[in-house]
Amino acid sequence: MITVIGSLKGGSGKSTLTFNLGVWLSMAEADVQILDADPQATLTDVAEVRREEGFEPSLQVLDRAALSLERLREHDETLIDVGTSDMEALRTAIRLCDRVIAPVPPSQADIWSTQRFIQLVKSVERDRPPEILGFINRGDTHHAVRETNEAAAALVSLPDFRFLKPRLSQRTVFRRSFSEGLAVFELESRGKGATEFYALAASLFPQVLS
Repeated sequence: MITVIGSLKGGSGKSTLTFNLGVWLSMAEADVQILDADPQATLTDVAEVRREEGFEPSLQVLDRAALSLERLREHDETLIDVGTSDMEALRTAIRLCDRVIAPVPPSQADIWSTQRFIQLVKSVERDRPPEILGFINRGDTHHAVRETNEAAAALVSLPDFRFLKPRLSQRTVFRRSFSEGLAVFELESRGKGATEFYALAASLFPQVLS
């Protein structure tokens, strides 16, 4: 399955999610390849940190040159991190993928951006649009703050969009683990961040657990 992790806005957590999924799938012995089609190359950088630190499994990250259907179908699972810095790469990835996953921070601006992103995905010429999924990323951990739940309610109502209930909260461990070249569940295996990630990964890749 070819999975694009994308959005219209920077800072939504695309690279962090792709990296954590890549490590998790590799640990599960899935046949996975990873592409960094974003000119910022954040995913490439963190994979390099991981290799330099000697963490296993190491991740090989390909660049946008691998954006061809033949290359993408060489493995059972393909993850593509791509943003709007390279619109040609974004459209190519959308044209070739099976599904698109959008991390959505809980703000009205991000809801509007997600609506525009859905329209962009649907505008790419292909036989039929890919499945578009999304979840709340960087949600507030304080129960008194209603914005996260309100954003989730808004996402549920979006047409041509499948909302995933598992969410990732705004936790320091995600940033800290990423900067060290580790997945969140490697840095704090029993932490709340790891628990949240496991729930999301299970909803995205149930076939890996069966």
